[in-house]
Amino acid sequence: MHVRYSYLKQQFSNCDDLWKKLKKFVVTGDFTLGKELAIFEKNFAKLIGTKYAIGVNSGTDALKLSLKSIGIKPGDEIITAANTFVATVGAITELGAKPVFVDCDDTFCMNVDQVQKKISKKTKAIVPVHFTGYMTNMPKLVKIANKLKIPIVEDACQSILGAINNKNAGTWGISGAFSLHPLKNINVWSDGGIITTNNKKLYDHIKLLRNHGLVDRDTVKINGYNSRLDTFQAVVGNWLLPKSKSIAKKRIENAKYFDDHLSKIEEIRIPPRPRNYKIVYHLYIVFAKNRDKLYKYCLKKGIEAKIHYPKPMYLQESLKYLKHKKNDFPVTDYHCRNIISFPCDQHLSIKQQNYIIKTVKDFYKKN
Repeated sequence: MHVRYSYLKQQFSNCDDLWKKLKKFVVTGDFTLGKELAIFEKNFAKLIGTKYAIGVNSGTDALKLSLKSIGIKPGDEIITAANTFVATVGAITELGAKPVFVDCDDTFCMNVDQVQKKISKKTKAIVPVHFTGYMTNMPKLVKIANKLKIPIVEDACQSILGAINNKNAGTWGISGAFSLHPLKNINVWSDGGIITTNNKKLYDHIKLLRNHGLVDRDTVKINGYNSRLDTFQAVVGNWLLPKSKSIAKKRIENAKYFDDHLSKIEEIRIPPRPRNYKIVYHLYIVFAKNRDKLYKYCLKKGIEAKIHYPKPMYLQESLKYLKHKKNDFPVTDYHCRNIISFPCDQHLSIKQQNYIIKTVKDFYKKN
């Protein structure tokens, strides 16, 4: 059996109604900052639970523009997670700022207990990464940040509708950054991103930043960027957004099914599932003994398993100048050696799930 990782062919295999919407849209010529984008922004803000949302061209720019809008400058230090994807770090370094890493815990998010010792006079923001669909311990982090008056910009790119105590990702900090990349839980047909905030001043500033700093066609108020979410993609977003809660629900159901069965395998360890957390499983990850051989075995058996990620960001060549060495972040390093990701999306069949479970069982029986 083949168990694919990307589900995009299934997600958009039956979208005749979307094609009709796109055909109607194309003849309007309303391609830049158009009506459909305004609708998408309003609906996204409502979904997440903020007053405002601003569509931008990627999740990376959602982070970059958020940081730029709170005044981040070259030489500033930004605290973030050691086990994140490159985009988090790219948004920081593009502004000339320095990423200061904090190790993670077994929720794959930064260990908030280690944050305070990383704070210096140069610290100008904290970027918690809600990695894999989990949530950083935001109640604890917010207390630290408020006490020290350090703004929080949430990297919620992998956690649309993730929550703690029913409070969604993207509503805890001064802003939240989301990705609409094709492999995210809510996606469009290209790169895309969106920023959420309750701060009107920030909202107005980011709207200028994403569109060259233009107040109108002939008036440039600030130096900005070309970072608009295409209105064409907003049409796709408006088609998919009403399905967002059912998508999250199905992923949660699939993850529970995996947890119930994989937890019976002695060599597999399920990550902690805090009761007050809503984990939306952008990635379904478990800890596995003899991980590398299991990974190869799964691939051989037709299961497109993944490793997120085999080499931590802090040891990548692009960050050599930070002078980190192996074992600086031991939990992150442990994860790199022991985690494996399995497909968990809303289109996965029970037959495919059972095949994954059986394959893992068979591997450990043989080994």
